[in-house]
Order: sequence, then C-alpha cells, then structure tokens
Amino acid sequence: MKVLLFSSLYPSSVRPIHGIFVETRLRELLKTGEVQAKVVAPVPWFPSTSERFGDYAQFAATPRHEERNGIEVHHPRYLLLPKVGMNMAPYAMALGALGTLKRLQREGFDFDLIDAHYYYPDGVAAGLLAKWLGKPFFVTARGTDLNLIPEYPFPRKLILQTAAQASGSIGVCKALMDSLEQLGADPTKLHTLRNGVDLERFTPEPREAARERLGLKPHGQYLLSVGHLVERKGHHIAIEALARLPGVTLLIAGSGPEEGALKAQARRLGVADRVHWAGVVPQADLKWWYSAADVLTLCSSREGWANVLLEAMACGTPVIASNIWGTPEVVSTPAAGILMARRDSSALADAWRETFADLRAREAVRSHAERFDWMPTSEAQLALFRQALAPEPSTERAAWSR
Repeated sequence: MKVLLFSSLYPSSVRPIHGIFVETRLRELLKTGEVQAKVVAPVPWFPSTSERFGDYAQFAATPRHEERNGIEVHHPRYLLLPKVGMNMAPYAMALGALGTLKRLQREGFDFDLIDAHYYYPDGVAAGLLAKWLGKPFFVTARGTDLNLIPEYPFPRKLILQTAAQASGSIGVCKALMDSLEQLGADPTKLHTLRNGVDLERFTPEPREAARERLGLKPHGQYLLSVGHLVERKGHHIAIEALARLPGVTLLIAGSGPEEGALKAQARRLGVADRVHWAGVVPQADLKWWYSAADVLTLCSSREGWANVLLEAMACGTPVIASNIWGTPEVVSTPAAGILMARRDSSALADAWRETFADLRAREAVRSHAERFDWMPTSEAQLALFRQALAPEPSTERAAWSR
C-alpha cells in the first residue's frame, strides 16, 4: 500500500520538533511493513531567511526536499495572503502542492490514498487534491483544528464538506470526534485512534543521574513544563504557582513568542531564581528532563491528545494537567497523576501537594504508560486504509446477494 502523508504539521531540518507526533505515527505505521510512504508538507512562501522575521524566516529556510529518518519529505510553497489568508489557505495550499503530487506520480509513486493531518486548512486542502487526482483520503484531527477553528463560519462549512467527502475522519481522542459529530458530521465515518508512546525512546533514567547530567542540584523538588511558549500552553500558570510552592524549582523546556513576557512575570513575582529555562530540547534528550523532574505539569487551555503526558509517564514521572478534551483519556488512573480542579495556579499548587501526599512508585507510573503501545493504533489505521481501498462489490453480485 502506498500512502502519501499530507500535512504542514511535519518536522523539518529547520523545525525539527514541529509536529513530531505526526512523524511518529507515520514511523510506527511503517514498522508494520505493510506501507510505503512519502510526505508532502507545504510551507507558506516567504522571501527572506533573516532571523528578524521569526517563524516566517524559518518557512523560507525550509528545504524544498529532504529525507528524515529514511522518509522522503517534500516542502512545496503556497501563498498565504494577509487578512484573507484563513479562508483562502486550503485552496492556496492545494494548488501549491498539486505539482509536487503529480510529479511524484510521474516518478513512479502513484499513491493509493492521502493521509492528511490537521483538519484546517490541511485536511480541506487534501480533500481538494484527492478530488482532483481521484484518490480516497482520511483526515486526522489534532486539537485546535476542531476545538477552535469551527468557530469561524466559512472554515466550519469547509470542514463539514471535507468530512462528508473523506473516507473517514480520525481523532486522536474521542472528545474530538464527539465535537465533529456535534458539528454535523456523519458519525459512521468517525474513528478514534489515540496516539501511542515510544516506550523504547522514553524510559526511566535514575533521577540523580538525570539531574547530574542536566546540571541540576541532586536534591530538591522539580516541576517540569514542556511545550511551545504560548499562552494556551499555560507556562504562566506554572510560574505563578511557584509563589505558593516554596522550595520548588520550575523547569521550562521550549521556546516561543511569550518567552520575554514569561521571564518578566517570573521577575515580577520574585521567583526568577527558581525558574530554569532549558530552551528547545531534542526528542532524544527529553527523557533526561522527564526523569529529572518529580512531576510534569501541562496547564493547557486546549489539547487534543498531549503526547508529553505519556512521554513523562513512560519515564516514570507522574503528571498534573488541566482537565480538557482528551487529557482525561490519558490521565485515567491515580498512578498517572492528577487532573486539576481548575486551570489556575492555586489548583496546580493544590495538586502538587496532593501528589506528594500519595506519591506513586515510578514503576506504577511507567506501567500506566505501557498501556498505550503504538501497535493497536497502527493496526487499526491499516484496517481503515484497507477498507477504503477495497473494491466495491459489482452491481450484479449486489443484486444476487439481495
């Protein structure tokens, strides 16, 4: 089976951890030996690689073609116009990628179906490409594509049209598929395939050894927050909680536009000396940070299925998380951690104290994560793909069977 993965949420040499969860699911699918795959990951066109342009400069610096972990990745450009960009993005993305898809077909990779990730604009663009090229396609919803974007009427209309056209829609948590059904999608075409966790990459390391490796003090208490430095990830809530948690050091792994504001907040609250900024941490090194921490916190306002939760648990570290979307499906036992009563610093501090009042053994936390192996997800994904590619029964056979 030849699969073309289509998504702007895919890592590149310029943004190596961007959409790493999409790459991980594809790599796990390839392990089955049942699939050949290539990736088309469009990026907006931009004329300059000057660092002063931030993310836009990274778009410009992205190579047109590269290979990651043995997978061929193409990055066609599309024009994203200001103001009208949101409504026009699916059409621009599809037109920008069409030539690349046709070239791959000419070169011998005549893919059987399109596996798109992120419903808008990526999934809608994939629906256009599938229609133009006569291919079936699936769209996987990831989070904000269904819990935020449908608030806008025109994107909502296109999302529902795409859901009707697709062979199926996949959600990384049941809450996302419930949301799509409530918008009006056919429930018989909605499937939940939760993300797994790489149990070989994320393993518990001795806590003292992890802290020594990272240059942290061997004793003391460490709270870890991992993610892009933007408001919805809630790092500001973790910083504010430090005022209620004397003696606790906050480790923040990530970068983003809110970094300056977060550092200013820490200074204003008098806790700057208890915040350690790790910057962007490569996937291969994250296990050391998870293992060094006593607890991981995720104070997000929106999440589909937060992989950092399972990654931390696989390293034996319990979690404290906001009670949103798919998170209760991950933090589903006492060994996993605690869901905060509210998304605020007081609730985080209360959950921290509750965690330490009944601290679970690292082996029990790891055992919870082991329930989320990737193989069932890969097998279910293959079954959906095979079903979409199965030939329809002939009219004569259908008539005879009646």
